[in-house]
Amino acid sequence: MKSLRSREHRALCAAIKEGRQAQGMTQRDLAARLKRPHSFIAKIEVGERRVDVVEFIAIARALRADPAKLIARIAG
Repeated sequence: MKSLRSREHRALCAAIKEGRQAQGMTQRDLAARLKRPHSFIAKIEVGERRVDVVEFIAIARALRADPAKLIARIAG
């Protein structure tokens, strides 16, 4: 399924946003850690952009989070 509106996709976007906020980071802070433009994070968080597995792992690591635990939370 490639829907940007699926429950799982919304949960992924929310988990990334919550993880960023828990670290006290702005979207620009996270984007800088990833060496990506601010719009990269903004589009993910509002659900306009899908995230592939490699990007997800990089985002999780930039948030100092365990990618497996984030996936478990999303899938749960």
